[in-house]
Amino acid sequence: MWLRSLAVVVLLATAGCQAPEPEPERIACGSGPVTGQGSSAQTNAVNAWIKAYQIACPEATVEYASIGSGAGVRAFLTGTGDFAGTDTPLSAADQRTADTRCRTGPAVHLPLVAGPIALAYNVAGVDGLRLAPDTIAKIFSGAITVWNDPAVATDNPGVALPATRIRVVHRSDSSGTTANVLAYLAAAAPSVWTRGTGSTWPVSGGDGQKGSHRVVAAIARTEGAIGYVESSYARVNDLPGVKVGTGDGRFTDPTDQAAGLTIAAARTSGEAGDLRLEIDHAGANGGAYPIVSVTYEVVCQGTASGVTRSFLAYAASEVGQEAAAGAGFAPLPAALREQVAASVAAMG
Repeated sequence: MWLRSLAVVVLLATAGCQAPEPEPERIACGSGPVTGQGSSAQTNAVNAWIKAYQIACPEATVEYASIGSGAGVRAFLTGTGDFAGTDTPLSAADQRTADTRCRTGPAVHLPLVAGPIALAYNVAGVDGLRLAPDTIAKIFSGAITVWNDPAVATDNPGVALPATRIRVVHRSDSSGTTANVLAYLAAAAPSVWTRGTGSTWPVSGGDGQKGSHRVVAAIARTEGAIGYVESSYARVNDLPGVKVGTGDGRFTDPTDQAAGLTIAAARTSGEAGDLRLEIDHAGANGGAYPIVSVTYEVVCQGTASGVTRSFLAYAASEVGQEAAAGAGFAPLPAALREQVAASVAAMG
């Protein structure tokens, strides 16, 4: 059975109204179960895909557990689930383990969810907060502790900043979102950020929370808080995001369009359909937003089931990316989306 006009399905699922049927996308429906687990940053996008896909393909059942990138990868390596969502590529050791798990072919990375990571904040009376990379690094390292610090004031001329104490909220679990933020800090503020990179928050103190939804809830209830979270979570909770300084002197909002410019400039690496991206956080200029997240679905290239391939093909389609955009994410640049679609089509 062909998956008929997913554009119409998405419109009906999200708007509850009739729409003229365009030319159908030729994606075959699968039947049976698909299970995945991992990144909480992509949960809203995956839920949008599941809703539309299962309406169009009622013989398929798709489940996704939002348990964080680290836990999702560990589960996949032990044989759990058809795919894992991770906001950072596998390490060399995990790649070897994943390839062994996959048996007849390698595990490949499919970048399917992209968007800005917002530095969400809750500071009474302050809108449009601007922070340069060095200031951000000093805040998250604990060197700046109050909002009216001179460095923050320099970034925000003419703004009345309160003497409120800064409360940093971070992930307490192993997180790809953390890894992307630390990679940004190391690249954009190398002379200030000395805490290294990785998927675990390296600074003691602050308010550690497990999962994106708990991070954003902690920011929302805490006066003076700042933390990092996938931008759609900040938007849903009406939390503003910091305008981040870039090398050309601009301060850029965490919009999907601005994040898309950074993602479009990324180079792909990997072989045989393995599509890892190399993000240049420090080189984001010309209106690009530098703190971005790309979530990969890690899947066995040679043993993925037909329904797994069908679901991933939908996610990589133009309509699937429109559904992700409707959930608050940046659609993949067209050239990258086509690479992902070709990789899925080559699976067997």
